[in-house]
Parts: sequence; C-alpha cells; structure tokens
Amino acid sequence: MIFLNFFISGISLGSIYAIIALGYTMVYGIAKMLNFAHGDVIMVGAYVCFYAISRYGLNPLLGVVIAMAACTLLGIIVERLAYKPLRQAPSLAVLITAIGMSYFLQNTALLLWSSNPKVFPSIIGRGAFKLFDGALSVSHVTVLTIATCLVIMIVLSLFISKTKLGKAMRACSEDKGAAQLMGINVNATISLTFAIGSGLAAIAGALLCSAYPTLMPTTGSLPGIKAFTAAVFGGIGSIPGAFLGGIMLGVIEIFAKAYISSQLSDAVVFAVLIVVLLVKPSGLLGKQLQEKV
Repeated sequence: MIFLNFFISGISLGSIYAIIALGYTMVYGIAKMLNFAHGDVIMVGAYVCFYAISRYGLNPLLGVVIAMAACTLLGIIVERLAYKPLRQAPSLAVLITAIGMSYFLQNTALLLWSSNPKVFPSIIGRGAFKLFDGALSVSHVTVLTIATCLVIMIVLSLFISKTKLGKAMRACSEDKGAAQLMGINVNATISLTFAIGSGLAAIAGALLCSAYPTLMPTTGSLPGIKAFTAAVFGGIGSIPGAFLGGIMLGVIEIFAKAYISSQLSDAVVFAVLIVVLLVKPSGLLGKQLQEKV
C-alpha cells in the first residue's frame, strides 16, 4: 500500500505539472514562443485566490474563478505589451524578454505582498478518504487535482479539435501566413492562447498551494521550470504530450524522493529528461519536423 500511496501522490503532483505545462505547450505550439513568465502567472493566481478567500471571506470556488479572470487578463496584457511587438524578432530576443517579464512579475509581487510566507487555505479541506481499513489514504485535494486535470484535458482537446476557434489555433500553428490569408485573425488567436494558458495557470496555482500550502513570490518558479520540463518531456506543442509528460514527471519525482533521496529528486527528474531527449529529441509524443532548405 505504501507503493500505491506514492503512486497516487505522483499522479496528483504530475496533474499539477500537466495543467501548467499546457500553458507552455499551447503558446509554443501556436506562437512558437517560450513564455518563461508562465510560472509567475501561477504565483499571481495563487495570491489573488489567497486574498479572495482569506481577506474577503469568499467561497473558495469563487476565489478560483476570480483568480482565473485576473490571470486571463494578465496573460492578455503580457502578450500585448511584451510579446506582440516581437512577432518577427529573433528567438533570443523573445527569450530574454520572457525572462525579464518573469523577474518583473516576481519583484512586483514582492512590492505588493512582501516576501513573508503565507499559509494558503485549502480550497476543499484537509480531509482524506480512507481505503483498505485505513492502509491507503487519499486526500480530498489529491482527488480534486486529478479530476480537475482530466476534465481540463478532455475539454481542451475537444475545444481544439471541434470548435472554430480551436481550428483557427491549429491553422496558426501550421502556417501563420496561410492562416491570415484565409481570414484568420492571427494576433487575436495568439492572444486567446495566452489567455487560456494563463487562466489554467490560476487553477494550477490554487491546486498547488492547496497541496503545498506555503505561498511566496517565488512559489511558481520551480514548478514552472518542472512543468516546462514536462512539456519538453512529452513533446512540446502536443497537448496529450503535456499531459503524459506531467504525469510521468510527477511520478518519477515522488518515487525519487521516496526511494533515492529527497535532495536528489530534482536531479533525477532532469537526468531522465536528458536521457529521453538523447533517445527521442522531439519528446515522447512530439513530431519530428523536417524543413526544406
């Protein structure tokens, strides 16, 4: 049962990584940009949710909705101010801008909310389901996290494949120039992608801080890096790849902490990523693209 406990914990942690990784993989898949400020959007969503619940006494679900709205607006603003002017710029300029935006959001959070750690209230309580006469304990937050990840994956996959906006996203991903000639508003489509990714980041922030209650301005940094790793692991640009990469990364991290060393678990995670990229550079579900020159 101990093994099963670790496995379920790994799936729960991996579900958070998967939700965060969706933001990375959607933006890269459509805009071909790496938004390294995404981890800090998670932090902003967590703070908004925290104050909505703790200071104003709102219902936790309403607090998450408010955080989603705030992060969606933030994602659109960041895209318009920082990334839209760099559509035709070299990749290095976009990368430096993303890192600069990340530091800007972190330092703004320090000014607004200070560096003092805050205890995040659970959005569903600290209870747990006891199975097999108490041998297996699954917290309510774990169940909520896994269920939320599955629902998001299903809804997002249907949205991308079935709706007009989803088809516009896929068209922009294939060829922005051809999509524009067909009447698709490429700029609006990219803004929508940032908005969706940022809204999902708010959900991930609330779930992350419910499972690990300490909230600080640097809360989203390491999970954001690991989620980016998960996106690369699964195949960046692939939504099923983000899900698979997130789940596998979470399971590997929890088992590394349990059976190897809690201090070396991050090293194990990144070592596995290196091995995967050496064997399959495009990631587990990524497609190898060939360019004619």
